Formats: sequence, C-alpha cells, structure tokens
Amino acid sequence: MKPRATGPFEFSPITRRPTLSWPNGARVAVWIVPNIEVFALCDRMPEGRGNIPDIYNYSKRDYGARVGVWRIMDVLSKHDIRATVALNSEVCNIYPEIVEEAARMGWEFMGHNETNTQYLYELEPALERALIDRTLQRIEQATGERPQGWLGSGLQETWHTLDFLADARIRYVADWVNDDQPYYMNIEGYPLVSIPYTVDLNDKPMYEKYHRTALEFEAMICRHFDTLYEEGKDSGRVMAIALHPYITGTAHRILALDNALKYISSHEHVWFTTGQKIVEEFVKQTHVSGSNAPEG
Repeated sequence: MKPRATGPFEFSPITRRPTLSWPNGARVAVWIVPNIEVFALCDRMPEGRGNIPDIYNYSKRDYGARVGVWRIMDVLSKHDIRATVALNSEVCNIYPEIVEEAARMGWEFMGHNETNTQYLYELEPALERALIDRTLQRIEQATGERPQGWLGSGLQETWHTLDFLADARIRYVADWVNDDQPYYMNIEGYPLVSIPYTVDLNDKPMYEKYHRTALEFEAMICRHFDTLYEEGKDSGRVMAIALHPYITGTAHRILALDNALKYISSHEHVWFTTGQKIVEEFVKQTHVSGSNAPEG
C-alpha cells in the first residue's frame, strides 16, 4: 500500500450499500476473538518500566495461559460457540496444549505475529515479510490449516503489511476497526476483506485503560448488541468481542462474559460464527471473482 491520506478502499456510508443477509435470517453475526499470546520473560513487557525480568507483568500474562484461557474455553463450550483465535505463532512452541485443545474444539486460528513483544512497524520490509510468512507457516504446521485471517499485534501495520498479506493469500484482515460490516480492500487487484473487529468490546482497553468494572463491560456488550440487533433488521451487522485470557479469564471477570453471552443467546436471529465463515458469506453475496480472488 502506498502512503496516502486514506486507506486502500472507497468511502462507503453504511446507509447506501446493498442489503447484507446472514444465514437463517440472522441480524447479527457475532464472532468471539480470544487473543492468545506469548510474552518472553527476557523481553520488555508492553506496559513495563524496562526492567528485565519483569516478573509482575510476565506473571499476569502467564496466568492467562495457565488458568484464564481454560475458563474462557469452558464458557464458550457451554454456549456452543466456536471462537476465532488471534494466535501468536510462538504459542505453538511455548503453550502447545492450548493450541491442541483449541483445535480439538474446532476453533479457527488467524495469524497474530510471532509474539506480542514484536511489532511490525519496528521491522524493515524484508524482515516484516519473513515474520508474516513464518507466523502463517508455524500455525499451519501446528494446526493442519493455513490461517485465512490476520490481526496484527497491537492492530499495527506498516505501508507494506497489506501487500505482504495479499502475497501470502490471506483472505481477511481485522486491523481496521472502522465499520460494522465487511468491505473490500483493493491491494493491487487482490480483494482483501476487512472484517469488523473491535476496540470498544475489547477487554484490554476497557479494563486496563478505561478501568471499567466487570459489570460495566458486561453491560457494554449487551447494549452494543441491542443496537446492532435493531439495525440488523434492515441489513446484517457484525459484532466482535475481543478477549485476553489474563484479563477476562480471571475469576472475578469470567461471569461477565458468561452473562453477556447468555443475554445474546436469548435472542433469535443471531449467528455465532468465525471470521472465516463471515468472510465466506460476504464474498458469496458480493460475487467477487477473477484470477486475483482468494480460493474457497
């Protein structure tokens, strides 16, 4: 992508688009995105003071792998929900049991850098391309399926990222949190799909930056859903809930997720699904074809 004032897509008001329909008349497609990440004890933690080893901040995150993610798995299983994991590929080496269990549960995996202590903007283009390729290859090796989606660590990209993702035949990207419906990015003729992700229903900023309580986060999820559910009568919407095991997986917060999912599930015309399925349905309805279109 060349440097420009706007992204590689046309401005499109949501009120002036063709109607988007989800399977079985669903108004809202809900996808749950656990960010399963790894932070090396020998690296600086994102919110740390530079001290290495940073036992306090490392231990908080390691709790998510040892305990928190298993609570999230239990809750999603209870509601019969398949998640889409934003996966640091190093998790396959450090916490392989998590990847094995998520694969057993039928969860989807999308690329999410190798670790969360390495951002793409810190790399030269050749190193960035190599990191993306290594990430996708390692996840495919561990799970048997090549990721169809990508979420950059910290939702960060460079001017080259989308080109490298297109070259890798990634089908969708979740970094651009600027819509409630999928849309196409034109990457040198390749129709990369931007899928709605979230910073609003993302436990990390809500709990850590804005200091919301568990009850407040639960209420935010429900109110957000109510709005999209009403709007979805006319044209389907997408709702993402982004989770971090060391945050939502704590004992005093997990019930907020359980209660919010119970509320959403009490409504008809809701489609709990994965990022890949949302994109497949979107592409089917918009009839994108040609030599540059992704297969499947």
